[in-house]
Amino acid sequence: MTEDTRSGSPKDSHYAKLRRAHRDAKRPPGQPPAKGPRRSVPGKPLPGARVWLYGLHTVEAALANPKRRLHRLMATRNALARLPIDPEQAPCPVEIVEPKRLEAELGSEAVHQGVALEADPLTPHRFSDLSHASLVLVLDQITDPHNVGAILRSATAFAADAVVTTARHSPQESGVLAKAASGALEHVPQIQVVNLAEAISELSAAGFLTLGLDSEGPETFETALAGTRLAVVLGAEGKGLRQKTRATVDRLARLDMPGAIRSLNVSNAAAIALYAARRHLTDAAGEASAA
Repeated sequence: MTEDTRSGSPKDSHYAKLRRAHRDAKRPPGQPPAKGPRRSVPGKPLPGARVWLYGLHTVEAALANPKRRLHRLMATRNALARLPIDPEQAPCPVEIVEPKRLEAELGSEAVHQGVALEADPLTPHRFSDLSHASLVLVLDQITDPHNVGAILRSATAFAADAVVTTARHSPQESGVLAKAASGALEHVPQIQVVNLAEAISELSAAGFLTLGLDSEGPETFETALAGTRLAVVLGAEGKGLRQKTRATVDRLARLDMPGAIRSLNVSNAAAIALYAARRHLTDAAGEASAA
């Protein structure tokens, strides 16, 4: 009987186990199995694993972030020429590769634009870092990395001070999320909390108006805005804000839409809310300085 080498077949699994057992038998007593660096695949990072960041804007921003721990940069010659770095003085080793090498490492679905950077995930900021913040986004179990990446991009564009997410039921840092953020991952601080309701209560106690965006909110978002510290809370598409979150925020408000479609993708809703919130804070600051 010959070995079936097709990937994923029962025989393949059986013989893989035999090979591992053979290697383990040859290991000296007490010596643990050799382990290489833990690496992630696009969109599915392991806890504590390195991540692959790809795309020109994403990689350029990561290379310029002194808080990033970088391991290696792989790029085609054309892509490397478009990055504002000197390969001889890059903050990590540089490999010039063919596009097929990048596809083999990242998968055929990754829109890498000829460049990929292996790095450690960023360390989340602490809740205490919000002491001087005036505009914060709070995400209630938004799990799609494309949506979260787009939200981070808008948060950076409108100078939000931080994005607060839950430690569970939110996407971990990945190439997919970073590509959607288009470099914003390096600019807006991210804070992870265990209990979102408690975090919202703490924000309210710290002087933030916690404003939940809800399609059935009793008032419009613009009229609900008040004060000089705002925390805008957004829920996942479909289910929206959880009941506990709705009961915890100071106010619920809606975005008025007179057209035939009465709802938006959560990342688009976040951009509109951030625009309105930033204008409110700018006007409030102007009124305070004129007084």
